[in-house]
Amino acid sequence: MTGAFLAGLVAGYGVAIPVGAIAVLVLGLSARTSFRVGAAAALGVATADGLYAAVAALGGAALAAVIAPVAGPLRAVAAVVLLALAGHTAWRALRPRAQGGEGRGGRALESPARAFGGVLALTLLNPATVVYFAALVLGRGDVGRDVWAAALFVVGAFVASASWQLLIAGGGTLVGRALAGPRGRLVTALVSSAIIAGLAVATLLG
Repeated sequence: MTGAFLAGLVAGYGVAIPVGAIAVLVLGLSARTSFRVGAAAALGVATADGLYAAVAALGGAALAAVIAPVAGPLRAVAAVVLLALAGHTAWRALRPRAQGGEGRGGRALESPARAFGGVLALTLLNPATVVYFAALVLGRGDVGRDVWAAALFVVGAFVASASWQLLIAGGGTLVGRALAGPRGRLVTALVSSAIIAGLAVATLLG
């Protein structure tokens, strides 16, 4: 049983640690807003990873085979949404300087509830995660056969993903404090938007 939990931890870190557009989004949200918003976004990522780990543990290869044909279109949708978010973030950062006042609308993901829901939805648009977890589940017979082992695997994957994403959110908060003030927030928003846009384009072309 402990082995299943440790396997889930390793699998969760394996999918969470590579820096992609979602990690940059979590970092940027924390830097521009607060740790509460960044942490909510981080838990949205971890929830998606936990759900995909559960799907893989329950369905394994069969579900992976069903999802594989739509992986490309869903990846393209995710990239387009990320590009839109990057553009919106940059626009909101530049708008006060151009118009001399803060915009009232278009808060996008800048509240804990919106950050959680939005980042959860974005992360779920990457079905390659369930294929990754399914491959690992198939390599461990106990996870596929034993419901408790499967549950421990899922918990391990969630804990790993949550701890890593919360670390990223904490790093974003430190960056935000170091760059306090309008100019610092502007730089943070524009750099974050540029990186997210670049990673989204790379996803479309990949």
